[in-house]
Amino acid sequence: MAAIHDLECRGVRKRFGAFVAVDGVSFGIPSGSFFSILGPSGCGKTTLLRMIAGFEEPSEGDILIKGRSVLSLAPNRRNVKLVFQHLALFPMMNVAENIAYGLRCKGVARGEIARRTADVLERVGLPHAGSKDIGQLSGGQKQRIAIARCMVLDPDVLLLDEPLGALDLKLREQMKIELKMLQSQFGTTFVYITHDQSEALVMSDRVAVMNHGRFEQVGAPRELYHDPVTAFVAGFVGDSNRWPGRVLDRDPAGVRVETDSGLTLAACEAGGVLRRGDAVEVFVRPESISVTGAQATDATDATDGSGEHNRQAGRIEGTLFNGANSRILVRTSTGEQVEADLPQRGPDIGFENGAPVVLAWERTGSKCFARAGEDPAG
Repeated sequence: MAAIHDLECRGVRKRFGAFVAVDGVSFGIPSGSFFSILGPSGCGKTTLLRMIAGFEEPSEGDILIKGRSVLSLAPNRRNVKLVFQHLALFPMMNVAENIAYGLRCKGVARGEIARRTADVLERVGLPHAGSKDIGQLSGGQKQRIAIARCMVLDPDVLLLDEPLGALDLKLREQMKIELKMLQSQFGTTFVYITHDQSEALVMSDRVAVMNHGRFEQVGAPRELYHDPVTAFVAGFVGDSNRWPGRVLDRDPAGVRVETDSGLTLAACEAGGVLRRGDAVEVFVRPESISVTGAQATDATDATDGSGEHNRQAGRIEGTLFNGANSRILVRTSTGEQVEADLPQRGPDIGFENGAPVVLAWERTGSKCFARAGEDPAG
């Protein structure tokens, strides 16, 4: 017997006139998961969240909570709670009153309200904050109270609509860890909406990458990063160098691509079967590229004799310090700027601007996809 998901969408579609905001989305989330929907502004992720919450009605499809359709239920009867970006805490109430508000609306006895409020404050790490005014709290504390106000009602699913968007960078980094720990502690299914890939990758058990109303790929963060299945996912999740070009030929390990700048690259097919002449893009992560010093004449811009490694000559244009790593900017002999990440080696990385270098990376570090708008099977 198939396991019942806490949340399931089946062919959900939402039209606004002729515009399709959500286009036939289907997925299921196992109990106790942290599931993120990641995508750019306007991709349909918030519309999908509003349909799950009951604020929008799907044009087609079904939404199930704990195996039962909720399309006929009003938002307050779905046992789904929502944390907004701006939190929507009541400024005229203190912390305990904010948390207790939903319980009072349900007619829960006063003693039970006090017990449950104290319990949830303990679980979010603010046991003595009940008497504080909302204005006395830090940004991170407000986030925890907004979650506590939802969790005291014991929801089946907690929806979070870009809740960290209004925080400064350092607090966002701290809250990523706190949110993941809170989700694990409560054991409740979280559905998290974000356009920030770092939030999705750090916190989630699984991530759905959304584009133009559809899910391009659903998988674990490591899978999305290392094994993207579309050019959009490869370009949106993490940083990548990219070369447009056309397929020269195929071999058992993949394809060789002639880039628009005249470079020949060995690459792995990552987006379906490609044929000679197909318009493609090759993606290479900065950390996949090694940088070694060389005389300008020491490198040729080609694959090596085995066809498994790529080499390209260039000169250092700049270095960006990023804590544990440095990002090296290299202008190649074919005119592109290529980015490579190297670990720190003490006070500097040993390269000066203008120094000739050789870039090298394995075929397995090159992911090749049909170019956007092209049909590789056509």
